[in-house]
Amino acid sequence: MQAPLAPRRITVTALVRTVVLALLTALALTTLPAGPAHAATGDVTWTVRTAPNDYGADRSSFSHAVNPGGQIKDAMVVANRGKDPLTLAVYAADGYTTGTGQLDLLTRDKKSVGVGAWLHADRASVVVRPGKTVTVPFTITVPDNATPGDHVGGILTSLKQPDDEKGINVDRRLGIRVKLRVSGEVKPSLKVENLKVAYEGKLTPFASGDATLTYTIHNTGNVALSATQKGSVAGPFGWFEKAAGAISPPPELLPGESWKMRVPVKGVTPAFTLTATTTLTPVLTDASGSTSSLPPVEATATGWAVPWTLLVLALLLIAAATTTTLLTRRNRRRRKEREDTRVREAVEEALSTGKS
Repeated sequence: MQAPLAPRRITVTALVRTVVLALLTALALTTLPAGPAHAATGDVTWTVRTAPNDYGADRSSFSHAVNPGGQIKDAMVVANRGKDPLTLAVYAADGYTTGTGQLDLLTRDKKSVGVGAWLHADRASVVVRPGKTVTVPFTITVPDNATPGDHVGGILTSLKQPDDEKGINVDRRLGIRVKLRVSGEVKPSLKVENLKVAYEGKLTPFASGDATLTYTIHNTGNVALSATQKGSVAGPFGWFEKAAGAISPPPELLPGESWKMRVPVKGVTPAFTLTATTTLTPVLTDASGSTSSLPPVEATATGWAVPWTLLVLALLLIAAATTTTLLTRRNRRRRKEREDTRVREAVEEALSTGKS
């Protein structure tokens, strides 16, 4: 990240730059059409696209299968749609998934160890005249010890512009995703971690409540994966099973990445204990863009679903019944005691009369 023009504005610079980078790189990297990548604001007057060559004439991003130690040569086209010449920095960076599920690229001050370190453009900057295009060739050199699987990053163009009014530097970026699949043993693997179930009941004694499943999807393999999902909860012995509605799929997670899920399940019967089940079906995308489903992954967890209102009502009824029983027994005992006393007094009176 660029240092601000004045040290006292470091926080403002970081905030503005983060917002700008998020807007621009999200557009260029995740929803890139099969043509130029257009900027999200009117301040960016250039576009980037893949160069037509033997790899294709109408690609939305760069995608290559390569061996460890192999080399790929490709190119990006930069077009100036504005009225003034542009001098743009050109560099590469590793990719990562943001908290909103979008693919983003590391800023230039962050160290890249994958695609961002392997990709080198034939120039560090490019000058593009108004209405013209410039082709920027680049070479990807994969190390001999590169791990098999997917490595994702991007090639970027960047324009630094000072904002004298606010006293900050703004770095506007446009880039294109680069995905490499290094040959070797492919190990797709998703895990469900920290699955928990929580239940929230209603005040009405016999009403059903809502359960919430929370868990983390962790890509423990070496290729990028998404997944379809199912979730359900059930009472003891599988009684009162209730399935969750449609669950939004997680973003495509890069190797090592995690994604937190929160899944509501409506209309759950409070059967004192609940068993939650989550099933993931990993979806793998190959180098050609075709997808295939892998064997499902399942996880279970247990929790409590106590109908507190009904339980309190039952306790009150039990307490009332117990109180009634105790009072009845006490009254019977008192009646018996009174009757015994009456009989004893009658007997004593009769004996006393007989003696006299």
